[in-house]
Amino acid sequence: MQLNLLKAKIHRASVTHAELHYEGSCAIDGRLLDIAGIREYEQIHIYNVNNGARFVTYAIR
Repeated sequence: MQLNLLKAKIHRASVTHAELHYEGSCAIDGRLLDIAGIREYEQIHIYNVNNGARFVTYAIR
């Protein structure tokens, strides 16, 4: 049996840059990744608190 558990959460972070014609990774400051315990290329879930949009991607520094 495989369980998916929440390991870390970065709550209410602000987007500072977006590429409208690119779907892929999400760059996050390395210090924030280290503090949260998230590894580079680890799967992450992104939730937009303004409109409820959700998607799955991976973290990069």
